[in-house]
Amino acid sequence: MEEYNITEHNFVPKHLILDEKDVVELLKEYNISIRQLPRIFVTDPVAKALNAKKGDVIKIIRKSPSAKEAVFYRVVVNA
Repeated sequence: MEEYNITEHNFVPKHLILDEKDVVELLKEYNISIRQLPRIFVTDPVAKALNAKKGDVIKIIRKSPSAKEAVFYRVVVNA
């Protein structure tokens, strides 16, 4: 049986792992530390599908009826 890729489901917004340069820019833009970002567990199904590691920052792009797109960020932590 073929394993299902959860990131292809219609209800799952687009998730991207940011590279180190983008993380630095994000933290600088919002004047925050990485510890101030909301968390996502390394065991989350999408984090697993992306092979996210502890400390990675994930950019989540959701469709929004009013703004077309809403962007959120999460830092990957151990469960």
